[in-house]
Amino acid sequence: MKGLLFLCLLPLFGAQTSSACPHLCSCHGSQVDCSSKSLTSSSLPTSFPAGTTSLLLHNNRLTSLPNGLLDDLTSLNSVSLHGNPWDCDCGILYLRAWLLRQPATLTSHLGVNCSFPPGLRGRLVVYLTEKEVLDTCHYWYCDLALASQVCLFVFVVVQAALLVALIVFLRRFERLSKEARRTTEESFTAGESLRDKEYAPLKDSSI
Repeated sequence: MKGLLFLCLLPLFGAQTSSACPHLCSCHGSQVDCSSKSLTSSSLPTSFPAGTTSLLLHNNRLTSLPNGLLDDLTSLNSVSLHGNPWDCDCGILYLRAWLLRQPATLTSHLGVNCSFPPGLRGRLVVYLTEKEVLDTCHYWYCDLALASQVCLFVFVVVQAALLVALIVFLRRFERLSKEARRTTEESFTAGESLRDKEYAPLKDSSI
């Protein structure tokens, strides 16, 4: 019974301690090299081998790191993050917090500079204040709110234009209907008059 239970749990333990090298990266011992692969924040591997001691992520197209990506790498003592266009808005908070937790001997923060927004370009991520990052978040939300208001205004204008067009169409249709009704009545009246003229000689002759 115990042997059967062990066999059932073995795949689970094996998955937790998997040392498979991430896709698009190369591994040499405990070093994982994902540098110069044109990786973006969305194409970055979601996990790395648990025993990784050196992680190379430099010279890619990373703008942020997913929350918790590096938290389980307890053996990590070297990370290279330079050469990436870091976007220092709300998405940079995890990387900033992780860098702040690292010992002074770890030089992972070197070369981790902001590329956006313009006001923070060139600044080291680790030295950003929380207020500076939150201000960029506020700026982003303001832009989103402004864009939403503009879209709402355009929507209202389009709806108003459609309403005016509908009113004009209905009035024109009403006018055309009146003209058609009047034309029909006139045609009917003219037909009645013509019939009366045709029957008048017949009435006279019968008298």
